[in-house]
Amino acid sequence: MNEVTYSVESAAEAIGAVKEQIATAFIGQLGLVDHALITLLAGGHLLVEGVPGLGKTLLVRSIAMAIGGDSKRVQFTPDLMPSDITGNIILDASSGRFITRKGPVFTNLFIADEINRAPAKTQASLFEAMQELQVSLDGESHPLPEPFMVLATQNPYEHEGTYPLPDAQKDRFLMKVLADYPDMEEEKTMVTRILAGTTGAELSVSAVSPVLTPAGLTGIQRLVSTLRVDPAIVDYAVRLVTATRKTPVLETGAGPRGSLALIRCARARALMEGRDFVLPDDIKALILPVLAHRLTLSAESELEGSSPRMVLESLAAKIEAPRS
Repeated sequence: MNEVTYSVESAAEAIGAVKEQIATAFIGQLGLVDHALITLLAGGHLLVEGVPGLGKTLLVRSIAMAIGGDSKRVQFTPDLMPSDITGNIILDASSGRFITRKGPVFTNLFIADEINRAPAKTQASLFEAMQELQVSLDGESHPLPEPFMVLATQNPYEHEGTYPLPDAQKDRFLMKVLADYPDMEEEKTMVTRILAGTTGAELSVSAVSPVLTPAGLTGIQRLVSTLRVDPAIVDYAVRLVTATRKTPVLETGAGPRGSLALIRCARARALMEGRDFVLPDDIKALILPVLAHRLTLSAESELEGSSPRMVLESLAAKIEAPRS
């Protein structure tokens, strides 16, 4: 795969074209679209929380189509085995040889639907893929396609028969965002468009055209990693993360991955806005989706009705940002 070279301006235009194509199939929720693209550009993984039927799978399929890539979806269930995700080694009866059967994780965008419905052992099967971008089968490492991203979903209200994600797993998601209900006008547009000449049983991405290639997206990811970050911005991000470890309302604060995630996402946001440098506003805009899922409230704070969002908003208001 020959990587494509971009300037900041041409890369921002390419991502803008991707957003336009996504909008032909996925209506509204612009914040969710932006966060998904920021995560993808930063080379990370996204955890989406929301009730079923809000189009999370449609969003990922639209992104995959727009970048000319592949996507696969696995419904996580209590009886799902790690090999159902990563693959396994099987004996070919005709040749008498062992062959590698790669699982659905070998794709560009992997959708782990209702990830908290599978037991910890199955959830952990994604650790290596998310961190090392490879899968080990029978002692042999198999690299995943580039680009690679996991988008996992979970229902925030239905807890029966679920296995809460361990902190180590949540920490590997670059961002966690909420998929909310569309507003009335967006929902009317969606219903009208989907039911135009179809039964509406299958949400189609046929209107989405590829405007990028996987190699092109990988080139943009490389460009994102070169954007300038002033030492004062790094200091600001680290001060925010460090403050979460010192406040008594939290049992545990964010670890160093939180600081890294803030800068990674801020660089991706800067590129989407056509800049080759990060501003304090990039950090401020990403504090909640990047850090909230890395925090654990103390028992007293939880009883008092506090939330990670409230804690982060309070800290952000107290910690002075560098001048632009």
